[in-house]
Amino acid sequence: MIALLQRVSAASVSVYGRDIARIGRGILALVAVEPNDGAKEVERLAERVLKYRLFSDETGRMNRDISEVGGELLLVPQFTLAADTDSGNRPSFSTAASPELGRQRFGDLVESVRRRGQNVATGEFGADMQVALVNDGPVTFLLRVKSDH
Repeated sequence: MIALLQRVSAASVSVYGRDIARIGRGILALVAVEPNDGAKEVERLAERVLKYRLFSDETGRMNRDISEVGGELLLVPQFTLAADTDSGNRPSFSTAASPELGRQRFGDLVESVRRRGQNVATGEFGADMQVALVNDGPVTFLLRVKSDH
């Protein structure tokens, strides 16, 4: 699984001009599922997203996670993060999970985060979404949880 974490002061998702999710200070995570991702990868990514230290402490060092700052979380499915871009000028999506698996694992990730006590807003799987954000910093990190398969 792949997550592109962005520390934001605000973020929102709209579908067909209608707002479906909105957060204030926190993390916007764009999430992609790869073909061999299972429950183990879901749980590991949930743990990493919630424990990743993107927020500054009193000395200005990125030493605090989302729960320590009372931050909000917005998870947005984005299969294009799993694209194979190694050659040519057009991405290949053979390295992304099928839509069925992607939908299932994304839902599993949302549930895992909720079980850990974090409120979460989400984008809509398979929809043509418009994502707006104010990247704070900017601070952006790419997390990848590899399958053992």
